Amino acid sequence: MASTAQSYSLARPFPWEKSYPPGVDWGAPLRVGTLNELFDEACARFADLPALSYGPVTASYAELASLVDSAAAGLRALGVGPDNPLALFLPNTAWHPVLFFAALKLGGRLVHISPLDPEREIVHKLKDTGARILATTDVGAMAGAGQKLAAGLGAAGLIDTVIIGEDAFWRQGPNAPRAPAGERIVSGASLLDAVPLPASAFPKVTASDVALMQFTGGTTGLSKAALLTHGNLFATIEIYRSWGEQQGTITYGAGKVLCVLPLFHIFALSAVMLSTFQTGAELVLHPRFDPDAVITDIEQRKITFFPGVPTMWIAIVNTQGIEGRDLSSLTRLASGGAPCPVEVEQKIGKLTKLPLGGGWGMTETAPAGTGIPEHGTMRFGTIGVPLPGIFMDIVALDDPKKVLPVGEVGEIRIKGPNVVAGYHNRAEENARAFVDGYLLTGDMGTMDADGYFTIVDRKKDMIISGGFNVYPRHIEEAIYEHPAVAEVTVIGVPDGYRGEAAMAFVALKPGAEEFTLDELRAFLADKVAKYEQPAHLEFRQQLPKTAVGKLSKKELVAEERAKAAKV
Repeated sequence: MASTAQSYSLARPFPWEKSYPPGVDWGAPLRVGTLNELFDEACARFADLPALSYGPVTASYAELASLVDSAAAGLRALGVGPDNPLALFLPNTAWHPVLFFAALKLGGRLVHISPLDPEREIVHKLKDTGARILATTDVGAMAGAGQKLAAGLGAAGLIDTVIIGEDAFWRQGPNAPRAPAGERIVSGASLLDAVPLPASAFPKVTASDVALMQFTGGTTGLSKAALLTHGNLFATIEIYRSWGEQQGTITYGAGKVLCVLPLFHIFALSAVMLSTFQTGAELVLHPRFDPDAVITDIEQRKITFFPGVPTMWIAIVNTQGIEGRDLSSLTRLASGGAPCPVEVEQKIGKLTKLPLGGGWGMTETAPAGTGIPEHGTMRFGTIGVPLPGIFMDIVALDDPKKVLPVGEVGEIRIKGPNVVAGYHNRAEENARAFVDGYLLTGDMGTMDADGYFTIVDRKKDMIISGGFNVYPRHIEEAIYEHPAVAEVTVIGVPDGYRGEAAMAFVALKPGAEEFTLDELRAFLADKVAKYEQPAHLEFRQQLPKTAVGKLSKKELVAEERAKAAKV
């Protein structure tokens, strides 16, 4: 792999370099490569070390590589390859990394579908990406989902094959009962019966090839697939490596990383799974977040790194008896997905004697963006400074080519080797989102003289609830399907647990009767994800409008902020 450093028109040193930890160089060379190379290098270098723990099973890097090789042969027989994407409809399970890397070996593209997605969203993602092979599992709430999708979407002509990865395979061994084969249904365990292919059978994969079609609302709230290349994702891991290695915070071939964050989300995929494998640490997968299970695993397995989102940290600090639990094995912590309350950060620091690291990023940045330096005085409220190889600045809202001076509020834009190549089938969106090689993030913020960035507002109306991006327009469109609703506006309101939650303001049709929040949530159950469900409902005779008659949110936002300020 070649080495390269990014160059930009502005002269160095950049403002943020003065805030870097001692010894960290923004311009340190970043390798260019593919995720296939990253995985192969890790498996060769750390062959005998534990790579993946799920339930009672721990697989070494060599064993994980063998599973991936067998799965690749099985997937190829189903048709997965450069022109046939694989959709992963999975919670956290060992099937995810096995099928993820197996598809990449075949030159395939991955499409992540959240287990929380309603059926209409699944249909949209399959149609948009052309994915006709879907992998799921039979654990917990997912039991029966594969058969339902195979029957429903298969009959509708949207899907050819559903792979059901048996959870029992990891908990009882290869002889565990397998999913019965049926029309369009294949057992996941049966894929692993395939004889590995010779190296000559695999296509040549380059850094410019798309690895992941990751859905996001982007800068507008419309669901679309960001085309993340192997090079984008590899660059993100290189950026994290450069940031940590130069600070001396990475120890290769050691450490245990507890992952409860969903691997279908870009934060867990890159910052947790890929980074863990790149450093030769052990990835301990939990299928879901349970605070007591997390604390117990930290104590018993001697976890060294736990990344979470603010709602997880809130639950942990509020766990009864947490002060007496043994968290001494932890050497690193991280929070992402949404701003973490300062008081929670302080409680975590008191409990662990460690800073709660973090930063900012987007699906479109894979998701590297900024990092919060852990040396010196903590600056609460900022998102930190641009990571090595990444350039950011603030531009005028009415002219994204006009760079604003220090301290002025504008839109944050970003460029770097990790930034998305574009959106799938969205030529107009690409034209709006990219200017002179920069991605316009949709976040309004400032940069201070030391290069620290602070987000002050969002250009659009996106809500961040428990680490998930929630788009009011999507909820509004679903509520409009209710026969009693004349008009609806959805905004984000403060929520002590999730950070923000959706609140729906509804004006009813003449003669229509009011309904309860629970009734509304039941109506929306098959239309929006659980994390998109409104947490509050209020009826109004009229909703605020602009001078030209468009529904206006700003008055409602101001009202709710005023209420919150009085509490």
